[in-house]
Amino acid sequence: MSAWARRILALLAAAGTWQLLTVTDAVLWLRFDRLPTLGEIAAELLQQVTTPIYYLDLLQSVIRILTGFALASAAGITVGILIARSPKASDVLTPVLEAVRPIPAIALVPIAILLFPQDEQGIVFITCAAAFFPIMVSTRHAVRALPTLWEDAVRTMGGGRLHVLRNVILPGALPGVFGGLSVGMGVAWICVISAEMISGDFGVGYRTWHAYTIVDYPAVIVGMITIGALGWLASAAIELTGRRATRWLPRAEGAR
Repeated sequence: MSAWARRILALLAAAGTWQLLTVTDAVLWLRFDRLPTLGEIAAELLQQVTTPIYYLDLLQSVIRILTGFALASAAGITVGILIARSPKASDVLTPVLEAVRPIPAIALVPIAILLFPQDEQGIVFITCAAAFFPIMVSTRHAVRALPTLWEDAVRTMGGGRLHVLRNVILPGALPGVFGGLSVGMGVAWICVISAEMISGDFGVGYRTWHAYTIVDYPAVIVGMITIGALGWLASAAIELTGRRATRWLPRAEGAR
């Protein structure tokens, strides 16, 4: 059996289990009698995809995540390389960053409301803060893990700092950087959806929470499915980009 066949069968088995438990109103400590069936979810999904508001919410969430993630990627990679390469920069920046890093990004919502005049800016800020630290930490570790022999060889042949950065540091750290980007994207999605639920006016998170407040459970499940699909697509895009950017790396037999 192929890998894709196994994955499809796993999804079908999960869907079949959901349908069985909800149709029979099963109460097995967990109360499936309160959840919608697959038919109700499908009907709600078909109804939503025919309305403009569904796509407006999608667009709003995608814009927020891409803006925050782009800012976090640029800042995280830059700061990670700077800390890893400069002891002086590390002495100045590391204490501040390590003091802030344990704070969950979603806990910054009150600060974002006070700092920014618009909710949109605050949500992007929270998304950026969520993705920044995984990217920065992964980049820092990836740069520090590079063999010094590579840099010494380039410098011996007359290469300067920029040449070393462009031809040794960045290519060598790419696998670690993309690992951080993948984790950062996942965390960013969690926080952008949470921020939309708290202070948004549009977006998938806001619409899902609104559906819950009016006890529209099929719409809640449709929102969750939409969030999961968007997050999967974003992570898959980063993984594909990372694989193409690191084609020169040796691959294990059967690696996908």
